[in-house]
Amino acid sequence: MPSSKAIDIKKQIVQDLTEHLDGAIAGVVVDFFGVTVEKDTAMRAALRKAGVTYKVAKNTLIGRACENVGFGDMTKYLKGNTAIAISREDPVIAAKILKENTGKDSKLVIKGGFYDGKVIDADMVLKLADTPTPEESIAKFLGSIQSGLYNLAYALQAIVDRGEILPAAAAEAEAAPAEAAPAEAAAAAE
Repeated sequence: MPSSKAIDIKKQIVQDLTEHLDGAIAGVVVDFFGVTVEKDTAMRAALRKAGVTYKVAKNTLIGRACENVGFGDMTKYLKGNTAIAISREDPVIAAKILKENTGKDSKLVIKGGFYDGKVIDADMVLKLADTPTPEESIAKFLGSIQSGLYNLAYALQAIVDRGEILPAAAAEAEAAPAEAAPAEAAAAAE
């Protein structure tokens, strides 16, 4: 039978996980078995820098915390060596960072997660990881506007370089001498 101290520690872990999960907008559950210490340290640093909480705990404790906040379906992903990355601010950043740390040279495996109050599978987590962040969307938008302005500036400069007169400038050039003539006639009359 576990000691009361061990039970208190487990209750505290569940309470901490519940607090992190409560109000979170997204999270990813991973299997970290076989991940090197070097890769794990780099990944944790990237997650921390992005404001993502990364916790390793026993599956039963993560499961209880998930049940406490309404993610009871998450228990189907809680097998093996499990860690959970929880984001309170950016819905895609945890998925992006963890996806970057999976692949041929890493043993990290995405099992599932949650987004917008719903439990999602690994495929949905990967799709979420491919979604641009708000900053990336703004940068793309500004880039598309900027390229149009650059193209206009290049076209106008090419016209100026060839010595062509723009239609509005030609109309002004024709109107200017006609207006100057009455002023000269009035000066001559004096």
